[in-house]
Amino acid sequence: MESCNTFKATYDDGTGKPKLLPEKSRCKHLYFYYDHEDYGFMSIRLQTWAPYEIQIALNGREWLKRLLDKSNSGYILEGNKFLDIQDYDLAQKLLRSQLDTQWVKMLTSFTAQVFPSMPALLGERMEYYWTQWQSEWAKDYIFSNPQELQAQIGYLLRHAFLTGTSDRVLRYMGKPVKNNGQPRFNADYDLCTRLKLYYDGGRIKHWLFHNSLKLYNELNVLRFECTINEPDKFKVFRTVSGDDSGEKKRLGMRKGIADINVRAQVSGQCIKNFTEQIAALEDDSTVEEILSKVSKPVKSDGKRYRALDVTGKDLELLRSVADPKYNVDAITNKHLQVALKGTPWAKKLEGKKLSARIGRQLKLLREHGLIRKLPNQHKCRTAHYNR
Repeated sequence: MESCNTFKATYDDGTGKPKLLPEKSRCKHLYFYYDHEDYGFMSIRLQTWAPYEIQIALNGREWLKRLLDKSNSGYILEGNKFLDIQDYDLAQKLLRSQLDTQWVKMLTSFTAQVFPSMPALLGERMEYYWTQWQSEWAKDYIFSNPQELQAQIGYLLRHAFLTGTSDRVLRYMGKPVKNNGQPRFNADYDLCTRLKLYYDGGRIKHWLFHNSLKLYNELNVLRFECTINEPDKFKVFRTVSGDDSGEKKRLGMRKGIADINVRAQVSGQCIKNFTEQIAALEDDSTVEEILSKVSKPVKSDGKRYRALDVTGKDLELLRSVADPKYNVDAITNKHLQVALKGTPWAKKLEGKKLSARIGRQLKLLREHGLIRKLPNQHKCRTAHYNR
């Protein structure tokens, strides 16, 4: 017996008729386990009381294993982690192809197997509305051997813990903060970070609401993983359900499978923010090679833009734009006004005059390819290779 969402019949004094009310109760659930020819090991949980809720658990790595088998590509698998793959490019292509699945058709195909009496009980026209109860999106770095990863994991965990300040983690998870890095005054959430060590490695995990980001190692695999249980905490541009005009607004992400691809993009961006923050870049390029990219004038749409003076008059601006907090957050004119006000670069300008000067300089940086403007927003991001 497990808890369930069901209904109870009661009498409505107002109408003089019986009615159904939602209720929490307990009932039996049926579990089905498959070693599926297309999706690998998976499970289905079916509630035996109305409304007959069904949960289908799929694992993308198990699914990938079947796809690699059909492609005759070799691999070494331990649990749900690939320790080695013969053709990594093919594996990545097959993983991304999973997002092109016709989800309603695929998920509905399982109901006939586990709930064959559904048409007789509910009628031929009744269908399930499919949602994502929980999703996990992972990015794996596969090392040559466990010893190579073991030598690095301690440094990575310490670095992730020391640099995983609350303001950065909030930015990882798409939550805005004030200029001083503190949460907004109306923030009503708790942030939790846990660091655990095991006999063969460790794990760091950041919790916000019921969503999390974590980093851990197992054998020769270093995994970054984003788990989403409350998608509405992430704001995305989408159309309002039922609005045929096609106008997009900044709304909470939905649980429905219509937002599977959006959820994949959001999860991937969270992981990207996380990985870039703890990454260490080693570059053997000479200073001359690096500066030559921006020390020459550029032309765009017939207009000439001056070269950047990275060691002179543009230094203060570049320092502000290169602040590590913008690795996980967007650059705005307002943020730069706070950072540059009172500096020699600002030339004693304030308010609208300082804003206009910053706007012109951001345009200059965009033309040199150092930053890019986010669509439909007055915000910019630095490209990872320019940081």
